Amino acid sequence: MRIANTIMGFLLMMGFMASTATAQAEDSLIPANMVYIGYVPSVMGLDKEAPVTSGNASAGYQQRNRTPASTFNDEGPAHVVFLDPYLIDKYEVSNQNYRDFLRSTGYPAPAYWDDPRLNRPEQPVVGVSWYDAKTYCEYLSKRLPTEAEWEKAARGPHGNIYPWGNDFDPAKANFGKNQQATMPVDSHSDGVSYYGLHNMAGNVFEWVSDWYDPKFYGRLEPMVNPTGPAKPAWIGGTGTYVDFLTLGEKRVIRGGSWIVPETTLRATHRFWNHPSNNSYGVGLGFRCAKTASPEIELQIKQAHTMALVEMGRENNAEARQAIARGLALDPKDADLLELRSLIEQAKKP
Repeated sequence: MRIANTIMGFLLMMGFMASTATAQAEDSLIPANMVYIGYVPSVMGLDKEAPVTSGNASAGYQQRNRTPASTFNDEGPAHVVFLDPYLIDKYEVSNQNYRDFLRSTGYPAPAYWDDPRLNRPEQPVVGVSWYDAKTYCEYLSKRLPTEAEWEKAARGPHGNIYPWGNDFDPAKANFGKNQQATMPVDSHSDGVSYYGLHNMAGNVFEWVSDWYDPKFYGRLEPMVNPTGPAKPAWIGGTGTYVDFLTLGEKRVIRGGSWIVPETTLRATHRFWNHPSNNSYGVGLGFRCAKTASPEIELQIKQAHTMALVEMGRENNAEARQAIARGLALDPKDADLLELRSLIEQAKKP
């Protein structure tokens, strides 16, 4: 009896600790407007046919288009990656966010800062270089997401082609100049990704941390926490013939923008730009990421354990509370969602 009481006391203490710690998690472990993405394997890349080159293209066009053909087939092969848990911004960094940063640091304003089409507080900041984006994220004790982290956040665990699913819907993204400029960072709520991120397709291209190499996926290594090539490929232009004078080493940009065509909105689509460039198509923005504290995963596991204990004691009300605490940290945790479903099924006659 003493052993049984000791075990029960330990479990109750664990439950109390989990409740107290989880209540503070939103403030201490998950910063405002960030989402937690846990241990779930994800698909990166897309297998597709190489593009067909038109034999009717003029000699002048072919001369201007100096982009290597390999870069148009850089999304494959599709492969599985395993990422440690991380946090990523729910929204693109807004002008209001960036204005607070400028006031606190005296950092130079980005390009288009005074453009009335693009500088409303709720719009995403544009005209930032890779170095600007990196500096901003580090100021907040964050970092730019890796390309793998960005793609997982956009595609979800099922490898969606678009953030919202596998079928294209033009109403769910700002692209192709269907709007006069960028939209607010919290727009297109019906086009959010599996993890609840807004505007992962369209609005602004988003810098990520990786160097660009069109052949990197073909090496299929490393598949655990990939951070891109150690050295960038030497690429001409920024993805089209327009800017072929900007030669050299490129960083990856993702997600399409308000001025680009539908083909760039796939969550697998890769584009690139020189890290010093801040003006490509008035659509260069970003969002930040952060390595997740192990405490988050611990609290989720504690919530799962306590839910099982309470279900075993047929205290489903307490079990639901434990599940709710865990889902407040990770709304997509499969184990907790399964337990919640079991409780709901048990209520049915």
